[in-house]
Amino acid sequence: MSATANGGSIPSLPHAKITPRPSSQRGHADHGWLNTYHTFSFASYYSPEHSSFGSLRVLNEDRVAAGTGFPTHNHRDAEIFSYILSGELTHRDSTMKKGAEGTGQGTDKDKFYRMKRGDVQFTTGGRGIAHSEQNESGEGVHFLQIWATPWKRGLTPRYHTQTFSESEKRKGFVPILSPLAAGPGASEKDEAAAVPRVEDTIPIHADLVMAAGLIGKGKTFTWSVGGKSFAGPEEEGVVSKAEGRRVYVHLAMTNGGTAKVKLDGRDVLSEGDGAYVERVNVGDDLQVESVGEAEAEVVILDSD
Repeated sequence: MSATANGGSIPSLPHAKITPRPSSQRGHADHGWLNTYHTFSFASYYSPEHSSFGSLRVLNEDRVAAGTGFPTHNHRDAEIFSYILSGELTHRDSTMKKGAEGTGQGTDKDKFYRMKRGDVQFTTGGRGIAHSEQNESGEGVHFLQIWATPWKRGLTPRYHTQTFSESEKRKGFVPILSPLAAGPGASEKDEAAAVPRVEDTIPIHADLVMAAGLIGKGKTFTWSVGGKSFAGPEEEGVVSKAEGRRVYVHLAMTNGGTAKVKLDGRDVLSEGDGAYVERVNVGDDLQVESVGEAEAEVVILDSD
């Protein structure tokens, strides 16, 4: 399932406020084993103007050297997900022995496994969980680490992993995360069933939809705010908040600076840049046009 791609004229959203977030203004730290950029306040980087955006709390673009990684550490009351851009990354918790990773397919989808490009791993920190993220390969790994604030504290910790098609991402925006269908009042049975609002996505405990697309040079993809294009004909919608949604658009650093996109026919983003899109409502169409010299990998984070 993907949002429609088109190459026609780009309609404007005059009511939308678009504020670019240049890569050069992000927080940055190079620890040798870790080269990281922070869109929002994180670790030693603090910016009161860039602390969160709706439910979105963290967006880090990380490169981790071969044979290194994040040792076992604790999380609680956060929805944490990794989007792999290149290389390999292995997640484990204290119950998972080395070499016992799943494959990411079939009944193994909710186990840790060695992730590669196109894979997404998702953790509900909930009441508390300890896990590690290691690069056990012989080359660097490049990924986005994203956190969202859940709609409820004290949730049962859970994991999900899933692979998303590169070919589908070249047709239009592919949904990756959508709200848990049962909502904030979900029972433990609902939690265990883990049914997302959009089929074939990972469920998140937040009024947030994540999508990604690979936009070829000269092509335009359309993002329907609130993930409206993914709602079934008999469904009320994908998200709860219909008006005043906040959409963050991020252009990943995957093509040596040669990719660029234009939002709504006005603001141009380079690799590593992002943009805050505010004052938009469910069903508004945000046009994302690839205007650089290479394919653009764009991630959409559509929040309440």
